[in-house]
Amino acid sequence: MSTRDTILERALRATLGPVFVLSGIVVVSGFFFPWLVGSVVSGRGWVVVALVFFGTGLSWLALLPARADEDREADAADAQDPTVRRLLYIRHGRLRPVILPFIERQDPIVFGVPIVGTLAFFLVWIGAPNATGAAVTAVTGFVFADLAWLFLGAVLLSVLFCAVLVVGPWGSVRLGGPDAEPSYTHPTYFALFFAAGIAAGIVFWGPAESLFHYRTPPPYFDAAPRSAAAIDGALAYALFHWGVSAWSTYLVVGLPIAYFVHDRGAPLRVSTVLAPFVGLDGLDSRWARAVDVLAVFATVGGVGTSIAFVGRQFLVGIEYQWDVITGAFGPVALVVGLTATAVIAAATGVHRGIRRLSGVTIALFAAFVLVLLAVGPRSFVLERGGRALGIYLVEFVPLSLFRDGGWVVSWTVWNWAWWFSWAPFAGVFLAAISRGRTVRTVTVTAVGATALASMIWFLVMGGTTLALQHAGRANVLNAVDAYGGSEAVAGFPVLAALPLSRLLLLAFLALIVVFIATSAAVSTLVVSVLATKRGQAPTTGSVVLWGVIQGVVAAGVLLLGNAQSLQDMAVLTGAPITVLALAAIGGLAATFRRDERGHRSAVGELRHALERRGITLVPERPDLHDMESPGPSGRTGGTNVESRETNAESGETNAESGETNAESGETNAESGETNAESGETNAESGERSAADDRSDRG
Repeated sequence: MSTRDTILERALRATLGPVFVLSGIVVVSGFFFPWLVGSVVSGRGWVVVALVFFGTGLSWLALLPARADEDREADAADAQDPTVRRLLYIRHGRLRPVILPFIERQDPIVFGVPIVGTLAFFLVWIGAPNATGAAVTAVTGFVFADLAWLFLGAVLLSVLFCAVLVVGPWGSVRLGGPDAEPSYTHPTYFALFFAAGIAAGIVFWGPAESLFHYRTPPPYFDAAPRSAAAIDGALAYALFHWGVSAWSTYLVVGLPIAYFVHDRGAPLRVSTVLAPFVGLDGLDSRWARAVDVLAVFATVGGVGTSIAFVGRQFLVGIEYQWDVITGAFGPVALVVGLTATAVIAAATGVHRGIRRLSGVTIALFAAFVLVLLAVGPRSFVLERGGRALGIYLVEFVPLSLFRDGGWVVSWTVWNWAWWFSWAPFAGVFLAAISRGRTVRTVTVTAVGATALASMIWFLVMGGTTLALQHAGRANVLNAVDAYGGSEAVAGFPVLAALPLSRLLLLAFLALIVVFIATSAAVSTLVVSVLATKRGQAPTTGSVVLWGVIQGVVAAGVLLLGNAQSLQDMAVLTGAPITVLALAAIGGLAATFRRDERGHRSAVGELRHALERRGITLVPERPDLHDMESPGPSGRTGGTNVESRETNAESGETNAESGETNAESGETNAESGETNAESGETNAESGERSAADDRSDRG
């Protein structure tokens, strides 16, 4: 990973810093003192100023040079992990050495097929939009309706597999060997994966999903629309769609890649999950390359459409705040700003740009949740959130298997396919940063901690939305209808109805930008790795190219409209990836069972940790024949050795007691003879006394 400062980076920092400060002054003034700048900045200018503010700030942060301790950590990580270092290291240099060998370093199949396929889809879409949309809808309907059982069963199996990894002995397997050390601290590790894997979907759907379930309740709960009874079910289903089930899809793809990369020397590729079936030498086969092609197409299409959807949310926020119409200029400016920020972060590497963006994202995310909980309807959120959490835990298995009606297909099945379509790039990134951690730690972090953070967000944001809507303090559903049914607007009337509304609106827009910029940076880097030939590092040119391609996809979706068709195409890749995930579970389980014996379970690890501190959960019991009889207190002896030593000491005491008794017996015998002689003497004396008495009476 690149940690060294270059002349170009120093020049960019010198330019971006002042621009960030000046644009920040304008944006903050526009939010809190609109009368000051309202006549100066208006219309499309707000889009430019807002994007410049967020983009220059994040880019400047990514370009900061590494500190001395960070450099040492990066060098240590590189030395420990040559495979991942070779593939995630971004090769910088002059323009000529970057451009000339660019084509030679690309895998012609993995690089070319996704680009040609995406371009062909756009051309067909432009030429025959209605026919293309109808064909995509027909295929989507067949896959999601007729294969609903596949998605539901695969996700439930993924959750069960994660539970086995946490509780069972396989959780003690350390990726990279028993002496491997993690490259990042645990908070950084969590921040990297959470910010990359969730994108801005959590911001987009946070205020909207529970609201939609409130308006059209899930058939599982059979509640009246917009009623108090519909609130708990709406929140519970939001937890279900963004909880452990969703995050387990990333883990079952990423963990097999991590194991075979760090323990077997396999390449950092999605196709590495096939290693148990084709061997390491077979990972250059056509089947393996087909898997990588599918992963690249799913990532480019999925991230590109996500940029488009959350970009629309950002533009709606600008329009809502300043009452402006952005037109076609807004999407172009947005995509250019986000693409530039993502490319800069990806080019500076995981250790600098992506790590810092992730830290900012998590800090802003946590601060926003705390402020929203403090100023929002806290009692409603805690009460209804507690009920929803209880429903989620109790009804988890029935919800996982419920497939009655089209509602489940439109929501649950579609969500599972969407998560699986993102699993390749999220899984590769998880594998790259997980060396030195145990399987149990990876699972708890990548599934448990991330799901907990997601559920807290949906309880707080979704609960606040439902509280205001149900009480009539904000008519969010009317605002959604006014924007053509778009979910993008749902959060803004909610925040506008709360105290500190301007601060919350500004933070909400910032969350949209930092989340999608982080995910776009990671996906750009991962796709660059996948498209580069095995054993070679992606170049800066490769990173820039794939970042631009994702930006073009996003801009095309925003400008051409009908984004649902491209999104459905990306989601359809979730079907073959679901099958791949099931194969990955089977292959990793078989490998662990064959090669990873003798590890401790979670209970065994706990017992071992306590014993090292001198704490014994259940003491060993001595054999029955070694136990002493209970004493007055009812307790028996300790260990067998102590019992034998006690018996020996008791035997010696008894022997001494016997000798004493023998001596006492001899003494008693002598005393008896003395007493007998005394008795005879007394008898003779008594006879003489009796004779004297008779003579005296006579």
